[in-house]
Amino acid sequence: MKVLPENLQPYMRLMRFMLKYWNSSLLEYATSQALDKEDGPTAKQSFDQSPEELVLDLKNMGSTYVKLGQLLSTRPDLLPKSYLRALADLQDNVESIEFEGIKEIIEQELKADPYTIFKAIDEQPLASASIGQVHKAVLYSGEVVAIKVQRPGIEEQFIEDIKTLENIIDFAVKHSEITRKYAFKDILQELQQVLFKELNYHIEANNLITLHQNLINYENITVPLPYLDFSSKRVLTMQFIDGKKITSVPVYAMRPDSKELAHELVSAYLQQILKDGFVHADPHPGNVHYTFNRQIALIDLGMVANISKSMQEYLIQLLLALTNREALDAAEILISISTLNKDTEIGQFKKDIIHLIVNYHNTSKEELGLGKLLIQLNRIAAEHHMKLPPEINILGKVLLNLEQIIAHLDPQYDYYNGIERNLIKILKDNIKDDFKAEKLISFFIEGKRLLRFLPKRMNEVFKHFAKNDFKVTIDAIDEKRITDGFQKVANRITLGLILASMILGASILMQVPSKFTIFGYPGLAIIFFLLSAIGGIILSFIIIFKDEN
Repeated sequence: MKVLPENLQPYMRLMRFMLKYWNSSLLEYATSQALDKEDGPTAKQSFDQSPEELVLDLKNMGSTYVKLGQLLSTRPDLLPKSYLRALADLQDNVESIEFEGIKEIIEQELKADPYTIFKAIDEQPLASASIGQVHKAVLYSGEVVAIKVQRPGIEEQFIEDIKTLENIIDFAVKHSEITRKYAFKDILQELQQVLFKELNYHIEANNLITLHQNLINYENITVPLPYLDFSSKRVLTMQFIDGKKITSVPVYAMRPDSKELAHELVSAYLQQILKDGFVHADPHPGNVHYTFNRQIALIDLGMVANISKSMQEYLIQLLLALTNREALDAAEILISISTLNKDTEIGQFKKDIIHLIVNYHNTSKEELGLGKLLIQLNRIAAEHHMKLPPEINILGKVLLNLEQIIAHLDPQYDYYNGIERNLIKILKDNIKDDFKAEKLISFFIEGKRLLRFLPKRMNEVFKHFAKNDFKVTIDAIDEKRITDGFQKVANRITLGLILASMILGASILMQVPSKFTIFGYPGLAIIFFLLSAIGGIILSFIIIFKDEN
């Protein structure tokens, strides 16, 4: 790592921020929440830095840190409510850029004057975020659209900030057990992937199309479609959503639909995670709007996750175990999908998981949160030197954000019961899918292939049994290689002893007078010395250059 890079400014900026917050009571609170400590500071106490001060510091740090602040605003498991409210302001009220700069980017990206594409563009942004800002516009066809335009220079800024964080974390990993244990490097890699996907609006446009198709059967949920002809890597034109952030709409204004909306939203997200394998991974209240058509709109699809079929099956099993208080089953599932190392204590891990799940089910309903529970599972796994797949953390963060919205829509909603009902429905649908014609045809083709070759293969097996020459080869320990190795060592020792004996014999013969001499020395002794020297050189050559490791 370069300790003194050419540009020190980002390092100095980050170090000042770290020094300010490193020993603060706010960081102590966040750490105690993350590690589930009972002796940490409480949310009711006053902290060294006010919520407004934290927001201002993040804004001064630049766009990357504003994005980090936005991610933190969706983590009620880490920060007090007053800080979450202040950080949520970063989702909507980042300082906007001048409209002239927006026009210039649209012209560069779409290769035309903006007013030849759009009949009108509202110069005041609808929203301004860390990566871009959104303007309302009208096409010449009369359709009302939203244009999302990337901030100038944002990609270069992200690259510089990520490099700074990378160097700091590389240094910390070498000198801190905590950074290794809690996989800070993996967290940074995840952040890097998220940021650079969000910088490419082509990806987001495709995400909008995919999610729109996946949720097309949900009458009360909508996803805006992009206008691909008027979009590029840095400009995204999409259908205009006429609505407000869902948590800013009073629940009485949504009645009598609010309970139904809560149920449908949970169902839609579980379908995304456990059936479609394509998830809107950032459903914080700023990305979920209530429209004037009385629908829920899911917007901002820069952050999505893909989940494989095999992982979906594990997640279904895990969620069923958690909702049914089957703590031991949950621990076994986590072990089966984790990466373990030599320091992992399986027995203690199981005990800690059982203790955590039992405690969660004994808490009041107000405190009970499946999202927080899943994130705590990650924390326990890290303590036991286990690495859970990232899908567990994604599921935890999605449910954690969803819980805030559901609590607003229906404070009496039974989250565990709702998830269990949806899990059973998904399992039934999966069983029906397994009996679809195309899957049955594939199954029968495999069965036909098996039946075709089975008699021949069984005949060969019985033939070997009859001849008593049935062999089982186990590669766990290669006995032949070990035996060859021992034989090689024994040969080297034997040859070494022979050479040593020849040298010793030659030394004794040196003392015996002889008429046969070479260079004035007893000839037989010299011959023994020469043979020993040649043998020693050959043996050394074989050991150094010919032996396998």
